[in-house]
Amino acid sequence: MTTEAPPPSFPFTAADPLEPPGEYVRMRADGAPTRITLPSGDPAWLATRYEDVRVVLADPRFSREAITAPGAPKVFPIARGAKSIIVMDPPEHSRLRRLVSYAFSVRRMEQLRPRVEDIAQGLVTAMEKAGPPADLVAGVTQPLPIMVICEMLGVPYEEVDQFRTWTDLMLSFDAGRRDEVIEARDRLNAYLAELIAAKRTRPTDDLLMVLINARDEGDRLSEEELVAFAFTLLGAGYHATTAAMTHVMLRLLRHPEQMRALRDKPELLPEAGEELLRLSQAGGGVGALRIATQDVELGGVLIRAGDAVLPSTTAANRDPGVFSDPDAYDPAREHNHHITFGHGIHYCLGAQLSRIELRIVLETVLGRFPGLRPAVPEEELEWRTGTSFARPERLPVTW
Repeated sequence: MTTEAPPPSFPFTAADPLEPPGEYVRMRADGAPTRITLPSGDPAWLATRYEDVRVVLADPRFSREAITAPGAPKVFPIARGAKSIIVMDPPEHSRLRRLVSYAFSVRRMEQLRPRVEDIAQGLVTAMEKAGPPADLVAGVTQPLPIMVICEMLGVPYEEVDQFRTWTDLMLSFDAGRRDEVIEARDRLNAYLAELIAAKRTRPTDDLLMVLINARDEGDRLSEEELVAFAFTLLGAGYHATTAAMTHVMLRLLRHPEQMRALRDKPELLPEAGEELLRLSQAGGGVGALRIATQDVELGGVLIRAGDAVLPSTTAANRDPGVFSDPDAYDPAREHNHHITFGHGIHYCLGAQLSRIELRIVLETVLGRFPGLRPAVPEEELEWRTGTSFARPERLPVTW
């Protein structure tokens, strides 16, 4: 008598943190979605093929809101009952997205570019004055996106250490830290509620005030949605971008010839940036969990109503059926339709801002430090794991 092996536990560990784990390669080659066990202990299907991932991300039969129901499968310990836009389905999702979509339009992001350049120049100048060695994470890739999103929202940057600690905890996969995660969520909610109350007394000119007015004047979102919107934008505005920038810089430090090419020919940066984003492992490549609301055939497998499906954008971005020589870095790659920022109605609001920030960081750092190189062997880097956005805690460099 044989017993069936239990589904593999997610997340997987890659031999090289800049490359996808071998399980993704094998599962994608098999073609069909594969059963896995989430960190919460819940079962789920993992989609790894490009077309399957796009279906899961865009097909309304795969619901985001369903993960908030009591007893529903989940990746994070506190998904239940959340009122964030990232776990809403239409029409509520459509209503909230309309409130802020103008603030993240391509036009408005381009208007923000000079301010991002000023921040980047200031951070790099401070790092240069302090002299080598320096930590690229503490010096540039962490503070820049936080400063930008704080300015957009109207959150005091001086209080960054408080909310950074809370949002770090809230992105933990570790089910054993559920109480810590809940405490962090409650403390962040209380902080934001206090900040919102202060802005009602003394109105400001920022995105958070726009949301407050939408609540108070138009009754277009609830108080709970207002607070949830604030912490979603605050957390997402820096975690994902910091991880992406750090992964990109580490990849270029590993390949100095690629770094030199971008420094010498900055006109390559737009296409090269897209290719670096396609290859990036920031965020583990895992799109947000969905629940099937009815039976759906996906990649030749019948997904039953109520089943959880996890789409892997990292695996999809290396699909050889879509990208030629998918593991190679090709800065001139044509038709680079990667899905690093997602697909469908939940496509990342801040995608254009992230692109701008990444390009400016590359232009500024590579231009200022032509001799940039690692200050320690790569094997000595300490990685932040057990979270949505794994990255090195520090990235020491010299020049």
